[in-house]
Amino acid sequence: MPFGRRHGVAVVELTGVIGNAVRVPAYSRIFDAVRQSRRFRALVLDIDSPGGSAAASEALYHHLLRVSEVKPVVSYVRGTGASGAYLLSCAAQSIVALPSSLVGSIGVIYLRPVMEQLLERLGIAFTVHKGGHLKDMGGFWRTDTAEEDEKFRALIDEVHQNFMDVVSKGRKMDAERVRALATGEGFTGRRAKEAGLIDELGDFHVALELAARLGDTRPRPTFIRPRRPFLSRLTGAQAETPANLLAMDVQRLLSGGLYYMPASHVLSGGLSGE
Repeated sequence: MPFGRRHGVAVVELTGVIGNAVRVPAYSRIFDAVRQSRRFRALVLDIDSPGGSAAASEALYHHLLRVSEVKPVVSYVRGTGASGAYLLSCAAQSIVALPSSLVGSIGVIYLRPVMEQLLERLGIAFTVHKGGHLKDMGGFWRTDTAEEDEKFRALIDEVHQNFMDVVSKGRKMDAERVRALATGEGFTGRRAKEAGLIDELGDFHVALELAARLGDTRPRPTFIRPRRPFLSRLTGAQAETPANLLAMDVQRLLSGGLYYMPASHVLSGGLSGE
């Protein structure tokens, strides 16, 4: 990580799906390094992300929150700062966004295919032996029971409430006001400002100047990016091939999962961040 000798502002670009293109271990290390470094007085989180895994988004939120406890953090939404990416923004002291950016999408989705009819047509049957009558809940080979539907609803409601609590705390907003905005829909930067979801409309330089002012330093940015894997750096090859990414997408889709991400991104290959 290219830490400079003089004080300035660290800039971390967060682009792509959280949990895939945005790797939790790599970005956690970056946030922790910025927090501990005396060479940075503030951090700008430069976002263009639809969100991603609920667990991954929450993990990075807590790492970023620890940064904001010791130095100013400004979140800048240059394109999309939706769902899990907006959750991260709520750890910042201030959020800046372009007027035409997409912000918000406060919600959670669980998605998996039900392939029962397809398997029947192919003449494929599954034999399941289990301990615990809900152990195969969510299996793609059958539809859910009424009891399982209730369990999933309760699970989703709990995770959604967690998201709303983060927004309420980070934006210092009344819980009922947050609930009214937490429909899962996205807002333009201009509408998000009117709703109180962001603080200021502007470009990257506005965010940089604000971070520098809050950190009492010069607006001198240092861009910090994750290191590429050693084998990738050595050979120049991609860490993951398109075939591997497709296989990973299929596996995740079959197993289901909780996402702070618009459904359109889950269904369009967004799981791999490509």
